[in-house]
Amino acid sequence: MEPSEKELLELICKTCNLDDINKDDISRDAPLIGPDSPLGIDSIDALEIAVTVQQEYGVRMDSENTTRVVMQSLATLADYIQRNCSQGTRSSHDQPASSYKYRE
Repeated sequence: MEPSEKELLELICKTCNLDDINKDDISRDAPLIGPDSPLGIDSIDALEIAVTVQQEYGVRMDSENTTRVVMQSLATLADYIQRNCSQGTRSSHDQPASSYKYRE
């Protein structure tokens, strides 16, 4: 798993209060949402994740279809953020620097 994916998994677990998840057991290609998700994320959690991603990285998912495609897995979400991240938009609540490479 890439550092950006690990960072994102941490953010998802924090956002969805998934304290009892063993993050080492989560595959980058495992489904994020639905009955096959090892995280047990539902549609309400997905909405919370979308809002958090927008707040933390300045990346917006404009439609339900975009959100479904982007949130297929940790890998697809991390890739979407990396491709659409604007420089300097990560919030700075005394958090370590993001491992995402910002576009210029």
